[in-house]
Amino acid sequence: MNGPATGREGFTYLAPLFNAAAVYRADNHFLLLPDAAERSSLAKDDEPLGPWGAAKFVQSSFSAGLTHVEAFTQLVTVAQQVDLHSPWTLLRGALENFATAAWLLAGKNRDERRHRVLSLWAEDFRNRAQHERDTNHGPRPGGKTGAERREEVKQLALTLGLPSLTKPEATSIIYEAAAGAGLAPTPTQALWRVASGFAHGRFWPSLRAAKIRSAMPTSNGGVLVNFGIDDDLLEEMAEACRKLLEHTASRYEARSSAP
Repeated sequence: MNGPATGREGFTYLAPLFNAAAVYRADNHFLLLPDAAERSSLAKDDEPLGPWGAAKFVQSSFSAGLTHVEAFTQLVTVAQQVDLHSPWTLLRGALENFATAAWLLAGKNRDERRHRVLSLWAEDFRNRAQHERDTNHGPRPGGKTGAERREEVKQLALTLGLPSLTKPEATSIIYEAAAGAGLAPTPTQALWRVASGFAHGRFWPSLRAAKIRSAMPTSNGGVLVNFGIDDDLLEEMAEACRKLLEHTASRYEARSSAP
């Protein structure tokens, strides 16, 4: 489907998510989560991490999630052109963003939380190094490459007595974040898999998470099928994003406020 927004009740079921994100909308930008107070639990987590703390990463992930939701809001309410792939692609990004932020704010103890954020920083710098290699980009005089920064992060983890840094897996992050936000973890993972399938243009999501709007025979004896949004599943995805958004905001406020 690629036409006017004509989903169930004009997609009004998306309003709770849109409204939750709109709380952070200013005139021409989104409001950032505030910096952590000096004596807060989050500030204590970040104290020995220098520039590689969790607060900065949470703020960035949360803001990225808001902008994904905003793009989806504009697609539905302004452009009114809702295709089969874009909603899932945008909400996939939002779900990953909010889940990552929530995951960083959780963890059973301070060491685990520090290990989580340093693992993400190490992966961030690994990806940066890959891009630098692809583009033959070098640092400015006195600067450092992504690979060098990654080594700094790994050395910091070693100095703090943390386990070896490993690449964080999206499925694990989403599972744990969903559980913390009161969502059913496995069904939330399943929604993310569907969204990823649509984002990558795979065939199977159309069979599992779309509705047939029409079908017509072709000249070669086949059938041309027009798939459209499955409103019920999209509503589940939007609700998962909303709960993770609000859970992250609540946890950040609790952990970044002074005691």
